[in-house]
Formats: sequence, structure tokens, C-alpha cells
Amino acid sequence: MIRTILFFVLFWMFSFITPISVLAQADNKNTTPDTATSVKDDEQLTISASQTKDTVKPATTAIIEQEEQDNEEEPAGMHQEIKRLFIEGGPLFMTPILLCLLFGLAIAIERFIYLNLSSINTEKFINNVENGLNAGGIDNAKELCRNTRGPVASIFYQGLDRYDPSKENRIDIVEKTIIAYGAVQTGLLEKGLTWIALFISLAPMLGFLGTVIGMVVAFDAIEKAGDISPSLVAGGIKIALITTVGGLIVAMILQVAYNYIISKINSLINKMEDASISLIDILVKYEKEKY
Repeated sequence: MIRTILFFVLFWMFSFITPISVLAQADNKNTTPDTATSVKDDEQLTISASQTKDTVKPATTAIIEQEEQDNEEEPAGMHQEIKRLFIEGGPLFMTPILLCLLFGLAIAIERFIYLNLSSINTEKFINNVENGLNAGGIDNAKELCRNTRGPVASIFYQGLDRYDPSKENRIDIVEKTIIAYGAVQTGLLEKGLTWIALFISLAPMLGFLGTVIGMVVAFDAIEKAGDISPSLVAGGIKIALITTVGGLIVAMILQVAYNYIISKINSLINKMEDASISLIDILVKYEKEKY
């Protein structure tokens, strides 16, 4: 878990540091001409030496205007736009929102991996346990459960491990064991969901906090100036809007992940309950055939 969180923190830090170097390279590219451009300019200067001053001036002006137009038409990258909004929103408010996204996604991805690894073909597994029980007895079925991943296999193993042929109420003992250990497995499946729910609630709260503080800054500027001017309140209102948008976007992303995890957990719990009933039926059938 800790390594996963650190990995995503470093990844997002790198994603925000990279645009800085990209912008620096772009500035050097625009300010430092390459060799081909220098040769071309020298040739134009050599040719223009034989021309009049009135002819050179319009040509040079046209070249400069064309370069400025090309620079203006060049679109900004996604990383550059995110970095700009992050800076304009204020690192004091945007950093906690970003941390909510990072830690929430790290926990969500860890849950994705865990739940996907916990999913197995339940029907095939139940058939294999029944065949192994009939062929080699309880020990053979327990070995099969031990070598299979997932909560269903763990519940089967605990139930078979508590099966004692010498006791008359052995089926009841197995049933109680399955119920108790099923609750343990459910708790393991739901591990970390409270943190994701916390980040879902915290992100928009931080955004609204930035909104309130931004509006306070805007009204404070109006009070000091004694006049309402768009230039005075624009900065505070921009902080308010950007932080609100950032918090809501983070909450929506984490909410989608949270709902997917909940649906996956419910599906696994239903499979666990159906499999538990099937295990009791298999043991009852096994006793009738054996005894």
C-alpha cells in the first residue's frame, strides 16, 4: 500500500515538473535561431544589400508578423494548462486537493487489484471441491482450497477444517464457522473504503474553502481601494472558481472509483454466500454417501 501511494505521488510530481522543462525548451527554441535559419537570414541580407531600403522594410515586417502569428497559433499542452491552472488557483488550496486525488486513487487502484485477484470462477471451483472431496476426502478438498486464491476458497478451507466426523453436530459447526469467517472476509474486502469516502467529502470542502477565502480577498481589495473595479476582484474570483472546480473534479473521479469498488465487493459477497450454501449441501451429500 505504502509503495503504491509513493509511486503515484512521484508520478504526479513528475507530471507537473515536466512542463517546466518543456516550456524552457520552447522558450530557447523561440529565442535561439538554428543554423538553417541563420544561413537563410544571411542570404536574405546579402540579397537585400542590392535592394532599396523601402523594399527591405516591408519584407522584414512580413516575416516578423508571420512568426508572431505562428507562435500565437501554437496550442498549449495539457500539462502546461494544468500547471497554469494549479498556479493560478493557489498552491495553498490546490495542493491539498491534489493530495486527496493522489491518495484516493492510490487506495482505489490497490482495491482494484485486490478485488480482481479475489475473483475466481466460483462454479468451477465448487465442482472441483466436490470432486476432490469424493475422490480423496476432506484433506484432499482442503488442499485444493489452500492452493486457490480468493475469499470463497478461504471460507471453504475454514469450513472444511472445522469438519470433525466424530462430532454429531459437525454440520452446524461448519455453518457457524462459515458465517463468522465470511464476516472477516467481508471486512478485508471493504478495507480502505472509509479513506476513499473521506477524500470524496474532503476535496469539495477544500474547494469551497478556497472559494470563500478568494471572495474574502476580493472584497478586501474593494474595501481598500474604495471602488469596484474588475481588475481588483478578478484575482480573488479566479482563485474561488478554480479551487471549486478542482475540488469537484477530484470528488467526481473518486466517486466513480468508489461506486465501482462497492459494486465489485457486493458481487463477491453474493458469490461467497451462494458458495457457502453449496458447501453445506456438498457436506450433507458427502455424509449420506459415506455413512
